[in-house]
Amino acid sequence: MTPLLFHDLLLALVISLLIQAGFFAVAATLKTDKVTDLSYGLTFIALALFMPFHTTNWSTPAVVLTSMIVLWGVRLAGYLFYRILRIRRDARFDGIRERVGKFAQFWFFQGVVVWVIMLPALVWFLRPGDWTSPMFVGVLFWALGLVIETVADIQKFRARTQPGGRDRWVDTGLWQLSRHPNYFGEMLCWWGVFGFAAGDLGDLVWLGAVGPITLTAILLFFTGIPPLEKRAREKWGDDPAYRAYRDRTRLLIPWPK
Repeated sequence: MTPLLFHDLLLALVISLLIQAGFFAVAATLKTDKVTDLSYGLTFIALALFMPFHTTNWSTPAVVLTSMIVLWGVRLAGYLFYRILRIRRDARFDGIRERVGKFAQFWFFQGVVVWVIMLPALVWFLRPGDWTSPMFVGVLFWALGLVIETVADIQKFRARTQPGGRDRWVDTGLWQLSRHPNYFGEMLCWWGVFGFAAGDLGDLVWLGAVGPITLTAILLFFTGIPPLEKRAREKWGDDPAYRAYRDRTRLLIPWPK
């Protein structure tokens, strides 16, 4: 890794952390959850738009890669912001938003995570290449992931907002085939971004791969699926119908079991 590439990657990290710091100041002052997830999607958008300006690269692959990340970020930020406006409070932050130090740790972690997930795109912009056929495969994976994630989020939101919807697990649409189809779609999106960029990353392909690997690990083992599965077991674990749903439904990949 050259000193210039290291400097530019560090600059992207600083930008990500500064954005989090600004939103943290608002969230901590107002004791609100309304900007927490919004900042996540907006940081991806900001970094994706910053890179082509910073590198003065407006080639076709650069525009496509930027558009992929911006579209994903706009959809996610818009959906999460609309959702928090409806539910008003995010229970994940109960007992945390009131503790400034603990709350600040979350925002710092979020800034670092966004930067890490963005690594394949960030590195690509710093050593770009021309359009190649394998890039189509990355776009296809990304597009399929975006569709799956969007449809799953819509289906879950509609089910949850029905009378009594928050008192029952979601088992309609894609949720009949997977207990977490939205996370599967998100993973596909970012593996698609990596696939788009991988051909030009050369000896730094390992660094680009850190992004989707980190996202996949977070969703599978840390703040994604495990707490949701735990809450579901605590809430409905004694219900035979829920146990039957778990037995017949895959954890992640939306496919008949």
